[in-house]
Amino acid sequence: MSALFTAFCVISLYIASVWPTGQLGLTAFASLFVAAAIIESGLSFGLYVFIAGSALGMLLLPNKIAPLLYILFFGYYPIIKSLIERINGILLQWTLKLLVFNAALTVIWVFLKELFFGFIDNTLSVALLYLGGNAVFALFDYGFSKVVLFYAEIVHKRG
Repeated sequence: MSALFTAFCVISLYIASVWPTGQLGLTAFASLFVAAAIIESGLSFGLYVFIAGSALGMLLLPNKIAPLLYILFFGYYPIIKSLIERINGILLQWTLKLLVFNAALTVIWVFLKELFFGFIDNTLSVALLYLGGNAVFALFDYGFSKVVLFYAEIVHKRG
């Protein structure tokens, strides 16, 4: 099952790499296959899908931006989310999720600024990037939870 999820992940990353307007959404979509592997087979299989998808994406895809985004945030986030949501307390969960997101955004900002954010050149823009990024991340996390819940309740139960 992990091989199938890895293949779907790489296909999603491939489409993201050749379709620039859908790059972010399709890269986020690729992370759903990590979540599906966790639901079907456990956390370690989700990790396998993340590692294999990352490696194959970097090796096979012509445009490295989608697999890079997958490696730097979207790919491992379902694993982190699964671990965080085992902790009691919604406030602590959201604090940890936001810390993970902001750490990933900071790594992207520091090391890949020119690649992803070359248009940002002042402190106000950086502050808006973080504020807007956190808002979009909260929506992403909420939507991701709903899709994963749908998968767990409908697809997984029927299988």
